[in-house]
Amino acid sequence: MKVAVYRKEHFNAAHRLNNPAWSEEKNREVFGKCNNGNYHGHNYDLVVKLVGDPDPETGYVFDMKVLSDLVKEHVTRKFDHKNLNIDVEEFRSLNPTAENIAIVIYDLLRARIDSKLDLKITLYETERNFVEYPA
Repeated sequence: MKVAVYRKEHFNAAHRLNNPAWSEEKNREVFGKCNNGNYHGHNYDLVVKLVGDPDPETGYVFDMKVLSDLVKEHVTRKFDHKNLNIDVEEFRSLNPTAENIAIVIYDLLRARIDSKLDLKITLYETERNFVEYPA
């Protein structure tokens, strides 16, 4: 009897999409205004989905307060009001696309959530552009 539970959070962060192996021209061509050397920001919405069987004693799939605390400690505090390229270790050598941000968030949380629960990350970069991982 699987049930899905969701936690929604929000963070603001700046980034620059850039491949250092490419010329400036190719980076501008591929990433456009997202390659701005002065960076640009987004108001990200994050949805963390867990799927599992409710615990017979608590009725919880996962304690939502614990999930909220995990997301705040390992994602929001790490990313909020940061320049992802400069301030977040994972993106010093990884292009901080929405896809890569979602994968990093997944990895940060997966290590702290029992593997018996399915985990999915949905990250909204804008109201109209969002990614899910795993797909």
